[in-house]
Amino acid sequence: MTTFFRSDTDLHFPDSDGKPMADNTEQFRWIVLIKENLEILFADEPNVFVAGDLLWFPVKSRLISPVAPDTMVVFGRPKGRRGSYKQWQEDNIAPQVVYEILSPSNNAEEMERKLEFYQTYGVEEYYQYDPDRYELKGWRRQDEQLLPIANMDGWTSPLLGIRFAVGNHELVIYRPDGRQFLSPVELEQRAEQERQRAEQERQRAEQAEQQLQDMQALLQQYRDRFGELDG
Repeated sequence: MTTFFRSDTDLHFPDSDGKPMADNTEQFRWIVLIKENLEILFADEPNVFVAGDLLWFPVKSRLISPVAPDTMVVFGRPKGRRGSYKQWQEDNIAPQVVYEILSPSNNAEEMERKLEFYQTYGVEEYYQYDPDRYELKGWRRQDEQLLPIANMDGWTSPLLGIRFAVGNHELVIYRPDGRQFLSPVELEQRAEQERQRAEQERQRAEQAEQQLQDMQALLQQYRDRFGELDG
């Protein structure tokens, strides 16, 4: 695993902004759900970096305040441990996809500043979800601007290949293979169900094999007693 160390010249760029990752359990649940499922989606891609609540410094200047997207995806950068994402240490590659999960403390002015930041520093796709209002918004870069996506229900991310569906008062996200994003608990439950199903199949196979062996043994006893069957 790659580890990115701080140098003396980077001491003015801290690894924390002192703010909590989430303001409530619902916001935290969605941050974890999206971040962890994207990690799973790109687990076999060594040069796709996925992070949650990581400070992003786009330029080496103390005049530009960093932001910490709730989730970000960077194509072209290796996985590894980082205290923050300093773009000048990352071949100057900006995160291409970012997510923000809203909480009651977020206001319109703050979110407008973030949209401007993401537009200025090269984000290709920006998604914003308000779990309290069940409201999903998205922006996609066209030329030099992040422009709103007109209809997010059924929208497929060009970069990630995932599909969004808004129904029954909750966002549902599907992987490119059609499988739904699940929480860690749901993933564990599915894995346990698959384990139990596999165990049941193994037991059935063993029973079938034993029945076959029993039938062959009976047939051999019959032959031993009465001789080979005609034909």
